[in-house]
Amino acid sequence: METVDCIIAGAGVIGLAVARELSRLGMETIVLEAADAVGTETSSRNSEVIHAGIYYPRGSLKAELCVAGRDKLYAYAAERNIPHKRCGKLIVATLPEQVPTLAGIIDKARANGVDDLVMLDAAAAQAMEPSLACHAAVLSPSTGIIDSHALMLSLLGGAEAHGAYLSLNTEIVSGRIETDHFVLQTRDTSSGASYEIAARHFVNAAGLGANALAANLDGLDQQFVPTLLMARGNYFSVTGKPAFSRLIYPVPEPGGLGVHLTLDLNGGMRFGPDVEWIEAKDYSVDPRRADHFYGEIRKYWPALADGSLSPTYSGIRPKLSRPGEPAADFVIQGPEVHGVAGLVNLFGIESPGLTSSLAIAELVARRLRQTYV
Repeated sequence: METVDCIIAGAGVIGLAVARELSRLGMETIVLEAADAVGTETSSRNSEVIHAGIYYPRGSLKAELCVAGRDKLYAYAAERNIPHKRCGKLIVATLPEQVPTLAGIIDKARANGVDDLVMLDAAAAQAMEPSLACHAAVLSPSTGIIDSHALMLSLLGGAEAHGAYLSLNTEIVSGRIETDHFVLQTRDTSSGASYEIAARHFVNAAGLGANALAANLDGLDQQFVPTLLMARGNYFSVTGKPAFSRLIYPVPEPGGLGVHLTLDLNGGMRFGPDVEWIEAKDYSVDPRRADHFYGEIRKYWPALADGSLSPTYSGIRPKLSRPGEPAADFVIQGPEVHGVAGLVNLFGIESPGLTSSLAIAELVARRLRQTYV
């Protein structure tokens, strides 16, 4: 049976970033991906925003890794000519009673090391964005957008340049922990053929499938496998000349950041995501949800015309907290948590996972370094 230094489950942005980092450290690395292409789920079905690190609780992994990852990502994209733009965003209070919340957002951001936010009154915000309606706003100049597919292809290229290998259409069905290695049972999703592969290290970056994969890893105490909850985020778009040059975010809502306006790199406007809790993986977008979108968007863009929203796509967040509960932090389990040398599980890597990807990869490498020989 073939044995390699490390197997990574999942070729999303996290798995590819980890593969690049570990291969650069000299580890023989294979990435196994069940789909027929990289980044087909959470990594490509999002807003493609480079977050500044504003909203997350002080001391959380989300706060730490977002701020560190933001700087790394801007530098990485600039060095490799990956399409991106530091366009900035406005967080807007659309009701008078929301204005004090903006001050709290600034305080939380400063605690996370984000010190470039600027409070704006309505007139100043509208001078920047004439189509905007608000009572006040916070400007985040370090928020941006990036081509997530180009990023993932670059990460894959960097990993392969250091000897990493990607195997598509390869589903990890189950695995077992042995004394000094892992044995994984895999299935070729195109042919149905099955085979085993062994590795001295295993990184579970399977996204929406990470919880189930960990549950099928014989030898891992199941107390370390959290329950997966799924929240679908739907997106709608508007054609025509862009009405805004920056991202527009309402004050955050429970479960997400509200129906915000993001821009693609061509200036096209898209709105979302909302929060729709689901039981099974399903990426369909119900056009009737536009009724809710119109009401939310018109709070900050009153000129949105009737009938102008078109369903575009959806993404699914791998949640670890239930509706109404505080948002859970990233869970990045190394041997210091579950006691299994050479294993790192990543659970609940939702936003700001894309922004944090390079910092997460470095953290995973540190968690494995103590067992890499």
